[in-house]
Amino acid sequence: MKTQIVIIGGGPSGLLLSQLLHTRGIESIVLERKTKDYVLGRIRAGVLEHGLHEMMREAGVSDRIDAEGLPHDGTMISYGDERFRIDFEALTGHKVMVYGQTEVTRDLYAAREKAGGAIEFNVEDVQIHDADSDAPYVTYRVGDERRRIDCDYIAGCDGFHGVSRQAIPLSKRREFEKVYPFGWLGILSETPPVHHELIYANSPRGFALCSMRNANLSRYYIQCSLSDKPEDWTDDAFWMELKRRIPSDFVKELVTGPSIEKSIAPLRSFVTEPMQYGRLFLCGDAAHIVPPTGAKGLNTAASDVYYLYHALREFYGTGSKAGIESYSTKALARVWKAERFSWWFSSLLHRYPDQSEFDIKMQVAELAFLRSNEAAQKAMAENYVGLPY
Repeated sequence: MKTQIVIIGGGPSGLLLSQLLHTRGIESIVLERKTKDYVLGRIRAGVLEHGLHEMMREAGVSDRIDAEGLPHDGTMISYGDERFRIDFEALTGHKVMVYGQTEVTRDLYAAREKAGGAIEFNVEDVQIHDADSDAPYVTYRVGDERRRIDCDYIAGCDGFHGVSRQAIPLSKRREFEKVYPFGWLGILSETPPVHHELIYANSPRGFALCSMRNANLSRYYIQCSLSDKPEDWTDDAFWMELKRRIPSDFVKELVTGPSIEKSIAPLRSFVTEPMQYGRLFLCGDAAHIVPPTGAKGLNTAASDVYYLYHALREFYGTGSKAGIESYSTKALARVWKAERFSWWFSSLLHRYPDQSEFDIKMQVAELAFLRSNEAAQKAMAENYVGLPY
């Protein structure tokens, strides 16, 4: 087989890149190691930056987001019983959209299928060959059949544990990592959200987040120990702990119910440099991980897609390689800003095992400063709704 772009990874970033390239007549084949149902069964965050929403419009897949998404023009932050609101729209002129990542992926699959896009599922033993030459190719196996695709370029959208990053020789890449000493225990429940906007809570007992998927589906998180397991927490124990961490007026409004999904996610900051090796480009979790605080994971992957899409569009449209040659530099410049925001927001809201009393006082002072200072609020809002591409 031969195509212009091989995209490794059938998650939202790989599908969005494929769909955007399709709108410009650029061919691609997507390789996914799992089934479509498996990919759609993964529960992920659902806060879309302004820029990602616009990219979905450009890709022609925003109808359901526009109809069913929940536009949020602000968020709540609490510490103890104190709380205040950050007004995104007033401070930046933009909103974010609450719309589940699973639904983004579902919309993109529907668009690629409607367009006859080539997606291969259940692929195994994917190998990238000659990425640093003018004739790269990818081999893989489906069942007992070995297959090969020759291509112009390869986009590695296959996540942290995928093969794409490992295809860059260790002598050519450098990795930066911070592992946080806690995790997030999250549950999904068929209950109305406690508030119409997200609530980020700092409490002496640890962080909590109140979010939602729709008017009758809520997502809640609490900071937990890395040694905890989901089965250690009954639903009643989770709800009781959540109530201890959010302001009392929200507790009165909280509707509890059985969890329909429960999981624990560790927190990590990770970046690999460069994000390009010859004709191989890394996108999303293949190149970087952020803590979920502030919902930058999918959104940072989308910014990678933006730079790569425009670079390939320029190359196939004009023959210029300027965008291709500057892809890693541009993508990393924005990635590190997103890493900074996620690290800062996590540091602001969580309790760390080695925090001194002085550290806690500084954390509270930072929250009080954010509450009272419009410039600080604007800086936070600009990062939350999404820095420009």
